[in-house]
Amino acid sequence: MRLCNKAILISFFVAAGLALPAQQASQPQAVAQAKAPLTVDTDPVRSPDAVTPAPSTGPLKKEGEGYLLHTDVEEVVLNATVLDGTNLVQNLTKDDFTIYEDGVKQTLISFQHTDLPVSMGLVVDNSGSMYRKRPSVNKSALDLIEASNPQDEAFVVNFSDEAFIDCDFTSNINKLRDGLSHIDSRGGTALYDAVVASADKLVADAKRPKQVLVLITDGEDNASSQNLEQTIARVQQLSGPVIYSIGLLFGDEMSRAEVRNARRALTLLSTETGGMAFFPKSIDQVDQIAAEVARDIRSQYTLGYHSTKPTTVPGFRRVEVTAEAKGLGKLTVRTRTGYFPSVRTPKQTASVAK
Repeated sequence: MRLCNKAILISFFVAAGLALPAQQASQPQAVAQAKAPLTVDTDPVRSPDAVTPAPSTGPLKKEGEGYLLHTDVEEVVLNATVLDGTNLVQNLTKDDFTIYEDGVKQTLISFQHTDLPVSMGLVVDNSGSMYRKRPSVNKSALDLIEASNPQDEAFVVNFSDEAFIDCDFTSNINKLRDGLSHIDSRGGTALYDAVVASADKLVADAKRPKQVLVLITDGEDNASSQNLEQTIARVQQLSGPVIYSIGLLFGDEMSRAEVRNARRALTLLSTETGGMAFFPKSIDQVDQIAAEVARDIRSQYTLGYHSTKPTTVPGFRRVEVTAEAKGLGKLTVRTRTGYFPSVRTPKQTASVAK
């Protein structure tokens, strides 16, 4: 297997029956690992109300202000970034936030503003057009890791028309560097398949309750087995990761229509999950963007509430968070736009230890 230096092929399958917010569509199968010579072992498709959470590693403690990992079958947890214009706001209190679910005000039961460690997937386009960009992209990705919480764990997925895990979860920067160095730029761009498979891997294997995908690509999807709407719905079904997208859409390789479609897709993937989409004008700006992503991740508030709607009521639930504070202007809160309830298995949340 390519796990750091061994091959794991992430295979993608679609099974009928996944309910999307606005349409019926097929559900991609959970990540399957193919063992040389590419013999695929597939997992059963999970139903929308049977999402399996990442395994708990027990109490996590941070010097000076501990925090605990616990499970709560009903608590909805949101990671939120608050902006005053373009400036991060980091001095808000619990009383400054208001949460609505499907238009109904909710009661905030947990709150913290702590630099929680995250489980992160670096999902990097390895198609033919990326060949000359990869050295700079790889450096920026490593800079992002080095600017992040030292307790973070990350894995590397390189994708073209297929996706490979080239380094499994680790905090070792050298192993991540080796994983990013597996450049075999060729083929198409199965971006949506790579996102879904990476989100599934976070659910299955991540040790941290806070989860992020950093997606770097220079084109629009042209090789996936699922579309944009199915991909967003799958991530929301998993109560999945915040997605930060970096679209390297400069140059003359793409038509205006292709650039427009790629921007729309990356923007929706990010905004629907609470992240940000960046579109640098040159490769030289990627390092600055990576630093901004790291800062954004480490500056988030974590909010938790018990929904007033029973967990037995199925369907997508739209979430809106607002914030107000004296002395500040109109604040913008960025978080995921909603979620699908999970009623069969408990959900991990993090809260400050008392």
